[in-house]
Amino acid sequence: MGAFWFLLVGVLLVAIALLARFLDRLPVSPAMIYLLVGFMLGPAGFDALELHPLRELALLESISEIALLIALFTVGIKMRVPVGDWRWSLPLRLATLSMVLTIAGVAAVGYWLLGLPAGLALVLGATLAPTDPVLASDVQLRSPQDRDTLRFALTGEGGLNDGTAFPFVLLGLGWLGLHELGENGQRWLLVDVIWGSAGGLGIGFAIGAGVARGVRVLRSWREDAAILDEFLLLGIIGLSYGAALAAHTLGFLAVFAAGLALRRGDDLHAASRPPASHSPLTPSMLSVNEQLERIVEVAIVLLVGVMISTGYWSMAGLIVAALLILVIRPLAVWLGIRGDSADTAPRRLLAWFGIRGVGSVYYAAYASAHGIPLPASVALVSCVFTVIAASIVVHGVSATPLMTLYRHRARRGAPQPLSDKR
Repeated sequence: MGAFWFLLVGVLLVAIALLARFLDRLPVSPAMIYLLVGFMLGPAGFDALELHPLRELALLESISEIALLIALFTVGIKMRVPVGDWRWSLPLRLATLSMVLTIAGVAAVGYWLLGLPAGLALVLGATLAPTDPVLASDVQLRSPQDRDTLRFALTGEGGLNDGTAFPFVLLGLGWLGLHELGENGQRWLLVDVIWGSAGGLGIGFAIGAGVARGVRVLRSWREDAAILDEFLLLGIIGLSYGAALAAHTLGFLAVFAAGLALRRGDDLHAASRPPASHSPLTPSMLSVNEQLERIVEVAIVLLVGVMISTGYWSMAGLIVAALLILVIRPLAVWLGIRGDSADTAPRRLLAWFGIRGVGSVYYAAYASAHGIPLPASVALVSCVFTVIAASIVVHGVSATPLMTLYRHRARRGAPQPLSDKR
């Protein structure tokens, strides 16, 4: 069996590496291939592997957690727009107002249409609300120099809403009697929402800025100081996430903020140095992180495919996927960004590209591991995995042609890229 898995993974990775350029031109994403391979390995295919997520919750939660941390830090490094700039308005609205509306819409479907208890329906809504920072690479910022309005909004949304959805998962667990909410929900509001968000962002930004300053000081002493980028990036992720969790704040927001702060500090350092001086940290860090991100993407999507093949899918999930993609997400985006200056074409594409993936896997595993009864957990993970698979297929098929049309339209003069002037 060991030889089989080495052969399988080796063939898959080599094939994707060699065919990457070819796949870029087709309406097929690498995630679609991983999903199909995983499905064919399961009982519905060649029956080479059978995985039950509720027996492997610790593994599933750990892998998806690591993937999210790497992806969120990567997203933070890509975002060069200063914090507080007006251009953050669009992703902030998407990650707050639109996300809350999405949670409400999915929870309403779960409660009224699927007959779930109110608490479980809310957990389902919060689990499926975050857009994905891993699987959405085709529609996110391609590099820190990318100034496109649509890509910036989707990237910022994916970086923020994996953290901002977490309090609503806890609220749903609280309604099920599995999390302390306090009298009239005061503890939830003060600790999980306000302190969790503000504390997480503050801790992450402070750590990222502190490390950036330390690098500047080190290189002021010795310009050619060697820094192990791989160790540094993992260290920053670990420090920001661990400190945030220890302070009972939102760790995912902390990691995203650490990436933002490091990028900002690195840019300031680079601007103050001669062109021939030592290159900034973040370009090499970004390259390392993106490679790690691709590796964990393979692992998670393969697992999802195997578990769907094992039987963890549902008709309820297909109903939720259809309503989420075609009704709830577009309506939530339209209401959430009303009055913003987003162009008409990006507005429609923002509504379409609400890709679900690793964040939803993590929250489904997290909630199931915190005392949800077995039948409810089966219903939850089956629905979530079905929605993820549907999103991978639907958005994977549409990403290349829609983004190609969007680029052609942009070349004709609209929409304009992000400008430094309002």
